[in-house]
Amino acid sequence: MIEKRRPPPFDAAAHGRVVVVAAHPDDETLGAGGALRALHRAGAVITLVVATDGEAAYPGLGDVARRELGVIRRAELAAALQAQALGEITVQWLGLPDSALDAHGDDLREALQRVLADADAYLAPWPADPHPDHRAVGNAAAAVAPVSAHGWSYPIWTWAWTDPADPSVPWERARVVPLDEAARTARRRAVRCFASQVEPGPDGSPPVLAAGLLDHVDRDTDLLFREPRVESAPIERFAALYAEGKDPWRADSWYERRKRSVVLASLPRDRYRLAFEPGCGTGELTLEIAGRCDQVLASDPVPAAAERARELCRSAQGVQVTSAALPEAVPAQALDLAVFSEVLYYLDDSTLAATVDRTLVALEPGADIVVVHWRGWPPEAPRDAGATHRLLSARPELDVLVEHTDEEFLLHVLRRR
Repeated sequence: MIEKRRPPPFDAAAHGRVVVVAAHPDDETLGAGGALRALHRAGAVITLVVATDGEAAYPGLGDVARRELGVIRRAELAAALQAQALGEITVQWLGLPDSALDAHGDDLREALQRVLADADAYLAPWPADPHPDHRAVGNAAAAVAPVSAHGWSYPIWTWAWTDPADPSVPWERARVVPLDEAARTARRRAVRCFASQVEPGPDGSPPVLAAGLLDHVDRDTDLLFREPRVESAPIERFAALYAEGKDPWRADSWYERRKRSVVLASLPRDRYRLAFEPGCGTGELTLEIAGRCDQVLASDPVPAAAERARELCRSAQGVQVTSAALPEAVPAQALDLAVFSEVLYYLDDSTLAATVDRTLVALEPGADIVVVHWRGWPPEAPRDAGATHRLLSARPELDVLVEHTDEEFLLHVLRRR
């Protein structure tokens, strides 16, 4: 399944403070044990949050036997972490009722919000996993994670119960963690620690973890899905970045300078009459665009950024900088150039559609759109560069003139028909 799709690798070194959330003790091992080892080896500080004790694994048990099973499963998790050389990971137990997390959603979200407050990434069960507790935990983590945290999910029962061709599986958001033989051996040892799950239950019931699932668990990769935000990045997030530092985007870096040079070199025309550049930041690209245009209408939703751009471009002829957010920032004037630099992937689907619709109305026939975005995936963004550019390239009103795939950014120039 993974080999056919060939998702790109997960960058374990990109995250420093990681919260891993599990609905039951063993979820983290079955779904993301290799990813945890990779994060730990890369130096991440990991906290494991387990929502339930897994006491309802065998529904026929009485209250006393359930409590005893919960105690056993806590001990099994501790042994499994030791077996994976993860014994130093901090474990927080929420003690919520097993198989009833949907009914305790408020308690679950409140507890997760506290522990996720300073995380820069989280791993949780895939919100579409077939098990209802897994779905509840995955959705709760996504709902309360801070806007600055990268969201990742891991499938569990999906491996055994879901067809890889099912359109609900978000392969376009998949990443893989390759597992060497040492990692696979460590997971096998860890799985054996969960004796209450791989052996018949206390009441004689068949094991919860049947051979079919365990065959999938003994794989040579871990699979993670990026869990994007569904809402536009809040303006307050960017305002805070500008309040923390004069230049949050490091406009003088080689990446930014090279990107601006490629943007200017990709413009099909020597001169433009009226350009529009939203999300202009501190105005460095605005100033360079002004050298190729009679007029530039630039904007940024953060007043402090707009003021800095206005100051930088004060001596440039024909530059007007305002503080406005998309889609309202799109001007009513007829444009022959629009430049979207690292702004569209921060917009939710409806805001992006409205922005593109308004821009297409403003653009004259034969006008150009430049779209350029970093190829990473900002935690605040609902989608990455590739998905954003595909949406624009698919518009029937636009023809692709230039496509540049850099190791760090993606650039398209499109022309209005």
